[in-house]
Amino acid sequence: MQSTAFNFAHSISLPKHLKSSSICRFNPISLPSPPKSLDFASVNGFSVPSSRRLPSICCSSFSSPSSSQHNGWISVPSLFPERESDGFEVRATSVPESASESEKSSSLSSTLQLGSLFGLWYLFNIYFNIYNKQVLRVFPYPVTVTTVQFAVGTVLVMFMWTFNLYKRPKISGSQLAAILPLAVVHTLGNLFTNMSLGKVAVSFTHTIKAMEPFFSVILSAMFLGETPTPWVVSSLVPIVGGVALASLTEASFNWAGFWSAMASNLTNQSRNVLSKKFMVKKEESLDNITLFSIITIMSLFLLAPVTIFMEGIKVTPSYLQSAGLNVNQVYTRSLLAALCFHAYQQVSYMILQRVSPVTHSVGNCVKRVVVIVTSVLFFRSPVSPINSIGTGVALAGVFLYSRVKSIKPKTNTA
Repeated sequence: MQSTAFNFAHSISLPKHLKSSSICRFNPISLPSPPKSLDFASVNGFSVPSSRRLPSICCSSFSSPSSSQHNGWISVPSLFPERESDGFEVRATSVPESASESEKSSSLSSTLQLGSLFGLWYLFNIYFNIYNKQVLRVFPYPVTVTTVQFAVGTVLVMFMWTFNLYKRPKISGSQLAAILPLAVVHTLGNLFTNMSLGKVAVSFTHTIKAMEPFFSVILSAMFLGETPTPWVVSSLVPIVGGVALASLTEASFNWAGFWSAMASNLTNQSRNVLSKKFMVKKEESLDNITLFSIITIMSLFLLAPVTIFMEGIKVTPSYLQSAGLNVNQVYTRSLLAALCFHAYQQVSYMILQRVSPVTHSVGNCVKRVVVIVTSVLFFRSPVSPINSIGTGVALAGVFLYSRVKSIKPKTNTA
C-alpha cells in the first residue's frame, strides 16, 4: 500500500523520505511545537513514530455531509473538531495496481472473443456454400431449398425464444408493417443467390457478388440522396473491371447464373437501403439479431406458398427416391446447409454489434476471399490465370471501397 505523509506548516518537520512521498497537504494551523528530541507525528491525538511508514488515507474515510470539493481537492473540516474553521485538504492520487491488470485481462478476453466470432463466421459460411452446392447439384429446385433454409431458421428462432436463450420481442402491427419490405427483399436476395449457386461455380457466384458495393452506392444515391465521394467512385472501377474480366474467362459461365447473382446484389443492397430509410427511427428498440429472426420467420411465410405454386412439394422421401437420390444424404446436407446459413448470419450480426461497419465490411471482404479459395480447392473448379486476376482485382476493389468509406468528405465552414 502506498505510503502517505502529512505536512503541517510551521509545526512539524518530517524526514526527507516522508516529504518526498507526501500526497496530502494541510492548510497552515497553529499547534504547539513538540520538543526537538521527540521523533513522532501527532494526528488528532494519535501518536505515530516517524520511523514507520504512515498508512495511506483514503479520501472517502474523511468524507462527511459538510465536505466540499474544489479544484481537485477535498476539504474535510471535521478531522480536527477543535479547529473546525481551519480544516485541511487531501488529494487522492493512489490507484490500485490491480485496476490496470484487470483492464488488460478484459481487453485480451474481448479480443479472443471477437477473433473466435470471426473464425466461426468464416467457418459457417464455408460449410454453407459447400453443403448448399452439393444439394443443388442433385436437387435443382432452388425455391424449395431456400424455403427449407428459412424453415430451419424459424425452428431455431422459436427454440431460442421458447427456452429464453434470447429475449422474445414484443412486436406491434406498425413494426411488422415496417419490417415487411425488408423481409421481401431478404427473401428474394437469398433465393437469387441459391439460383446462381445452382447454375455456376461457387467461386464465380461470389466473384459476381463482390459487386455489392456498386449497387450500394447507386441505390444510396437514388433513394437516400447520399453523394459518393471521388474516392468511393474510384474504388468501384476495379470492382466492375475485375468482375467483367472474371466473367469473360469463367468456365462455368451462363447467363442465368450471372443474372441471378446480379439480382441477389440488387435485392441485398435494397434491403440495406430500406433498413436505413424505414427502420432507423421506427425500430430503435429492435437489435440486429432480433430483426433478423423476425425477417426469417416472415420470409418463410412469404416463400412457402410460392414454392408450392412453382415447384410443388418435392421434399418427400417418395419423390426423392423416385428421382434416384439418396434420401439420407439429401436431408442431412440440406439440414447442415440450413443450420450453417442461419448460424453465419447470426454470428455476422453479433460481430456487427462489436465492431464498426467499416471493420465488418473489411471482414466480409476477407470472408469472400476465403470462401472462393476453399470452394475452388474443394470442388476443383477450373480457374484460368486471367480469371484469377479478374477475381483478385475485384476483391481488391472491395477492400479499397471498405477503407475509403471511412473517409468523410470535408465540409466548408465559412
